[in-house]
Amino acid sequence: MNTEFIYWRHIIPQGIKIEEITGREDKSGKVWRTLAYQVYGENGKTDFRTISHTPLGAPLIDNENARISVSHADRMLVVASLPKTPEIDLTDFNTRTAVGVDTERQDREQVLKIRSKFLSDSELTAIPQDDVTANLIAWTAKEALYKAALLSTIEYRNDLRIVTLPTLQTQFPLSSDSSVEGKALIRRPEGEYPFDLISYLSDGYIITVAFSPKCAKFKKSSR
Repeated sequence: MNTEFIYWRHIIPQGIKIEEITGREDKSGKVWRTLAYQVYGENGKTDFRTISHTPLGAPLIDNENARISVSHADRMLVVASLPKTPEIDLTDFNTRTAVGVDTERQDREQVLKIRSKFLSDSELTAIPQDDVTANLIAWTAKEALYKAALLSTIEYRNDLRIVTLPTLQTQFPLSSDSSVEGKALIRRPEGEYPFDLISYLSDGYIITVAFSPKCAKFKKSSR
């Protein structure tokens, strides 16, 4: 039996809004993504939402000055959002609006075959080569960091550095304990920036959020 689209909005303890869409196993590929984006658009607070993109490809909600990051894999669409920051130009990198999200299926073992392409030499040593979960957390972390960096020329292996992996959380509500967070660094031409990482499991998908400790945050945490 096919599941209808399921839409879920929650705010993680770190103050970032997450919206997830799953379901409709009878659809796949571009059709699934198109319909999932339609569901996302229909669940705006006051009006239908549409997504456009900056010249660098970063997503924006039309007519709303709030940073978002988007990821999809198979039948999971996830959108991470920060509060409105009208004082910030969303086409440029700023620690107040620096956030990225990525998702991948928990059983995607192919990540073990490409780990040397996205992990630095020290990361290859620190992350077990046969641990699918650890490597998927690392992969989604690097993808999320790349989206947060807003720099198309950034190099995964050396410009996006994982200091410590986050602990994969498997139950809701997610923990607010800082010990479950991972740490990372983004190297841009003007310098390095620290980032925090959160990873959790939802409906068979690993979701990782990378965000600047200085980013704008929602104050209330709710499911």
